[in-house]
Amino acid sequence: MSKRSKTVKKSMLVLCACFLQAAVILSGCESASQQTDTPVAGTAIDHSKPLTITVFDNAANYQGEQTGWYGKLLKDKFNLTLNILSPQVAGDQLYKTRSAAGDLGDLLIIDNSQLEELIPAGLVMDITDKVKNTKYLSKYMDNHFKPFNAAFDKVNPNGKIYGLPTFEADTSPTTFSEEIPYSSPIMPWDYYKGVGAPQLNNLTDLLNVLKKMQEKYPKTPDGKPIVPITLWKDWDNNGGMENVRWLSNWYGYERPNGITTLQLNAKGDMVPLIDDNSMYKKILQFYFTANQMGLVDPDSASQDWNKVAEKLTNKQVLLLWYSWQRGFYNSIERGKNGDGNVAIPIADTHIIQNSDAYYGNGRVFALGSKAKDPARIMEFLDWLVSPEGMRYYTNGIEGFNYEKTADGKFKLTEVGQTAFQKNTPVPAQYGGGGYQDGQSKINSMIMSDFVKDPDTGEFYNNNYWNATIEANKTALTIDWQKTYNATNATDYYLKNHMIDIVPNINTSLGTDSSDIKNKRDQISNYVKSTSWKMVFAKNQAEFDQLWAKMKIDVAGFGWNDVIAVDKAKAQKIVKMRADASANK
Repeated sequence: MSKRSKTVKKSMLVLCACFLQAAVILSGCESASQQTDTPVAGTAIDHSKPLTITVFDNAANYQGEQTGWYGKLLKDKFNLTLNILSPQVAGDQLYKTRSAAGDLGDLLIIDNSQLEELIPAGLVMDITDKVKNTKYLSKYMDNHFKPFNAAFDKVNPNGKIYGLPTFEADTSPTTFSEEIPYSSPIMPWDYYKGVGAPQLNNLTDLLNVLKKMQEKYPKTPDGKPIVPITLWKDWDNNGGMENVRWLSNWYGYERPNGITTLQLNAKGDMVPLIDDNSMYKKILQFYFTANQMGLVDPDSASQDWNKVAEKLTNKQVLLLWYSWQRGFYNSIERGKNGDGNVAIPIADTHIIQNSDAYYGNGRVFALGSKAKDPARIMEFLDWLVSPEGMRYYTNGIEGFNYEKTADGKFKLTEVGQTAFQKNTPVPAQYGGGGYQDGQSKINSMIMSDFVKDPDTGEFYNNNYWNATIEANKTALTIDWQKTYNATNATDYYLKNHMIDIVPNINTSLGTDSSDIKNKRDQISNYVKSTSWKMVFAKNQAEFDQLWAKMKIDVAGFGWNDVIAVDKAKAQKIVKMRADASANK
């Protein structure tokens, strides 16, 4: 799963982009002759020779050759093979090593801050003319790609296009389209009801209900242990524990990408992470208390995301907080029996939620300056945003995962509803293997599934197909809607004034000087390691001692210098949000 933004970053990852009815980051396979000439940039492209490209991919949770049915699709359609390099697997040093050598790869999926470093270093390609001459990407050039690249004015004064932002919506800069906030409390409805569905007023109430659920439901039907809360380290980036970051959003404070020392609310207030009243400390305290109560998975300090994903698939985790985590278990069939993970609001929360990522979400697709056969790579990228490419990526294989309805729209097949969760075997004609195993390992998109399919007028995201909405009127959703008097979680939070939707700002916040970068790295590594120690401290006294020591020690690493830079970055976000709101 990607650090969605990281967020998404893993987003999706975000990524395994897993949505309520398994709207995962998928791809399908429709064979095309390897010798077919496809016009891109006004030329015929020769596919007769196999092409393997190196993909340096911050979003990937996998390293190696893309295989499975997505691999077969690319081989059949483009005679193309992807060799993926993943910093999440190989470590952050991979970026430093390869950029120092002058060649990150052919196709790059990198953070905004990295793009800003690579432009003046000459390690990314100017693709302005290449985008201009594509069939599909060119449609998004003026409203999406140009405004984003123009923000890199210090290193890109001529407004050239070097990067194509990821997960861009085609709604508006202030619209939020999703049925549930990106991060909010989510739990199994049947287990929650099984302990009386008590009203939750605060985090203490949450811990108490998790304890009751743990006692009543200690194991899955097949004997696997159920844990109330599970944590993982491999998504932690600069700025502390990622699992702490996203629960802070429940109480109105976010840490934007590129900022590591402070949190920001919808009004523009900035609170240092190490402030005694920071939301970062409050959530650390929440996890510490949970661990003292025996509610935190003992595997947390050693497991990676892939192990967490297994537990989610098996319904071994009671508290979820990313919206897409529901897709590992939820299905329409289970919903008919009242079984599935749903939003369980906590009365004292006030969520901060970014609007649709109209301008992207913090990463970009780019071509390395030494990219092999740029025309064929651009052909692949252009296809990714075509209706065909978007359908494969977001919904899988027509006839296997989904099918046309009488009115010309789409609906999920019975197989498609659970193919991701069950890792359903794929027919040999599409490449065989398990469906989840064979999905796209790129784990990122240029345009998101909150773009409308021109043939159906519906979002590519199959959760929002009319057929899915109708099919999802199950015992689970009807019971939830009756209980909360709302259509969905977003509707509930809006009705009860428990959410602030802020414009999604995707921009360049500037690159750090080498001095600030070194200080930031030192501080971030120290905050991360200390945070984990605090969660698993033996008692409150040790928790408090670690916190007090961290506040002192980070000052010696140059905290004041780094937070001064971060405040300037945050102020830019505050201003851009105000401008977006004024011009919506």
